[in-house]
Amino acid sequence: MSHQNAGTLKVNGFSLNMAKASLQKNGREIHLTPKEVKVLALLMQNAGQVVSRKTLMNRVWETNYLEDTRTLDVHICWLRQKVEDNPKIPQRIITKRGRGYLLKV
Repeated sequence: MSHQNAGTLKVNGFSLNMAKASLQKNGREIHLTPKEVKVLALLMQNAGQVVSRKTLMNRVWETNYLEDTRTLDVHICWLRQKVEDNPKIPQRIITKRGRGYLLKV
């Protein structure tokens, strides 16, 4: 369940304030970098659906270059460290091999 108002996205207990680059999770405020905000916002806007690596690279980094997407992997890793209870066993930001990433609802 996702809804958005005045630059704030809310999905499954997450509240992302895009203007302040701040995420509320379980009543705790977590600071995000501008790129982390863009990645998480895309995942939240498409919660429950796979967002392709191509879409993420295009919308966040404004490139169609897909030969090296390590920067995307690194940002997903950083986000997991901030939002997952156990980043080594992600329950919220799920990798769909060969397809992209999914924010579980």
